[in-house]
Amino acid sequence: MSSQGVPRGAVLAVVHEPVALSPGGPLVLELRGPLGPADAETVAARLAQRHRAFGVALDSHRPGHHTLRLTPPAAGGLAALPADLLADLLAPPPPGGEILPVTGHQQTLLRAALTPAPTSTGTGTGTSSGGNSGSSDGSDGSDGGDGGGVEQLYWDWSGPFDVARFAAAWQSVVDRECVLRACFDWVAAPRLVLHARAEADIAVCSPAAVTWPQLLRRDRARGFALHRPGLLRLTLLAAEPGGGGGAAPPRVLLTYHPALLDERGVHLLLREFYRAYAAGGVLPGGERRPDLRDHARWLAGQDTTAARQFWARAVPPPRAATRPGRPGGATGQSGPGLLDTRLRAPETFRLRSWAALRGAAESSALHLVWALLLYRAAGVSGPLPVSFGVQLSGRDIALPGAAGIPGLLDSPLPMTVTVDPAAPLAGLLHQVRDALLDLAAYPWASTETIRAWAPRPPAAPAPAAGPAPAAGPGPAAGPAAGPGPGAVAGPAAGVGPLCGAGSTLVRFDGPLVLPKVLRSELAAQGVHADTPRSAAGAAGGPLTLAARHDTAGGLVLGLFYDRAQLADEDAAALHSQCVRLLRALPEFRQAQASAGQLLDLLARAATPRMARPVPPVPHPALTVLRPGHPHADVICLVTAPGVPAGSYDLFVRGHRGPEEIVAVHGDGAPGVLHQASGPGRRLVLCGCGPGGRAAYELAQRTPHAPGMVSAVVMTGIGDAAASASALARGVRSVLTPPP
Repeated sequence: MSSQGVPRGAVLAVVHEPVALSPGGPLVLELRGPLGPADAETVAARLAQRHRAFGVALDSHRPGHHTLRLTPPAAGGLAALPADLLADLLAPPPPGGEILPVTGHQQTLLRAALTPAPTSTGTGTGTSSGGNSGSSDGSDGSDGGDGGGVEQLYWDWSGPFDVARFAAAWQSVVDRECVLRACFDWVAAPRLVLHARAEADIAVCSPAAVTWPQLLRRDRARGFALHRPGLLRLTLLAAEPGGGGGAAPPRVLLTYHPALLDERGVHLLLREFYRAYAAGGVLPGGERRPDLRDHARWLAGQDTTAARQFWARAVPPPRAATRPGRPGGATGQSGPGLLDTRLRAPETFRLRSWAALRGAAESSALHLVWALLLYRAAGVSGPLPVSFGVQLSGRDIALPGAAGIPGLLDSPLPMTVTVDPAAPLAGLLHQVRDALLDLAAYPWASTETIRAWAPRPPAAPAPAAGPAPAAGPGPAAGPAAGPGPGAVAGPAAGVGPLCGAGSTLVRFDGPLVLPKVLRSELAAQGVHADTPRSAAGAAGGPLTLAARHDTAGGLVLGLFYDRAQLADEDAAALHSQCVRLLRALPEFRQAQASAGQLLDLLARAATPRMARPVPPVPHPALTVLRPGHPHADVICLVTAPGVPAGSYDLFVRGHRGPEEIVAVHGDGAPGVLHQASGPGRRLVLCGCGPGGRAAYELAQRTPHAPGMVSAVVMTGIGDAAASASALARGVRSVLTPPP
């Protein structure tokens, strides 16, 4: 919760008592939190402005306690609070801020960042409380952030270095670029929150205190607090003391979250930074336009008819090969890995010429080789479709100025081609070229929308007799149904794997070159702008192959991989086989040279192995976190991806009442609540962030006896301590009658 009179980091609690509504009657909500009367009036006024169909009335009892009455539209009444209204209530925008919807690939990345890897905790809530590795008391330094999933770029500073000027230049960029003042809200629906003001996050480290490898590891483990603005930070490793010709120069580490920025967006921001640095630390001009707001409006206005028709026929088939390794056992390794190999400039020129003579770019040659490696790993004979993700920049769209918008505009889309070892290589080259041209017409599409557009197989016929099957916990049927709170949408039935769902990704990066005039200005001050290099970071899946040109004209191939899925030895073998095929490709000049002949070069090489996919661990229906008095009420914590890490643990430790505390998962069957209740025992359903929305929806769909669910307590998003405090405040207001 952010307001003029509310402390930074404070979180609002909202209490709802589920009772039967009379037709047209108001929905009554209690606001519990650090809200004065003026702050509460601001919340109510914004709800009235954004949701004009509802009548909004506010009664202020005292600071920290206000009653909000929402009267639904006269026609039809109100079955439940809409998600957007609930989001505006629990997470109102900051003063002067704006809110944008999170869609497409950004929604996929945000959901992945909020879905933690399974862990083992004493309370049993660690696997579903959101956030990644971190201590249960919220003291991991990430303030409930994702703890990982970051990308890192670094470069050595060449020339005179002024730390104060460096910081001022970055602050000037933050003031100009709204993306650097953005954070996420996922209380009820994923949203991007643009703040009016944010501070540049810059730290300076001494080489005597930390080595470069240590700095990389610590920075990666620190992660980001996604609910706070500033999802890009800089760390300076100062020059070694004493200077001298052999001393290491200052090194700059730039870390950003991939759900907010793509690499081209980072290079656009770097260009603005160098402009500000060359100008003495102040970037001339006002805020950039167009920006993310203009792009969101453009995206909302797109006609999706042609895209739907295209993806109805271009979606990967179920049998498509997507893994470049044969199934293997556990690797025994963990963490991100990175391998780099460079094709020399003459080799790169030969590869480019070979592709150009056949009407394609060298990126198509890379896609051809990757398709062959996927085919080889499948271990079949004869034609087989293969599918992998390709990265599109998303900036060559019909929005004036889109090429200069920093943000997350790129998107991985699945490319599917059929590999026939007996067919000519030129035919496969033309397949990948034409497939990329087709994808380029819809760079704003994403795996989320493709799944929604993919054709479904015919429904199974209904049984002739017998009772109807019970409704499951999944989303309701129908075209408008979507995943539940925090749910990860899976592929449509009968649809093959899509990129981001176990597939690999191939991207061809093109770092933004600084304008010649700007380079001259920096050179006149003795500063040379070095090209940033990538450190192993968030691979965006099990494996990403990234290609770029270096300053000498050579092609650099980087393999980013998840060591838990691909061991270092197998990654090295795969990387070397890819490079070997690329180097050999220009030798196949004959028109009838086949794909199988190129693959014969690897006949004696072992096929790499990848760990078999591990099925997700099912959530327990109900977990007792703390036993209470046999006749006391039950506090039920509803878990969902995105609940601030450690918040439930802190709440359980701090609660002193006689109540039993249990945990259920938000996508569980409503009948699980009957296991938690008993004769004369009432339930208080609680949740932080998306857990609050899940608790509200669980109460709505539970066929309970009147009075079984006495109240639903929902909170906004904050760090672990603030979230637990807000939850405790709301629970106390239900369990203890007000004076």
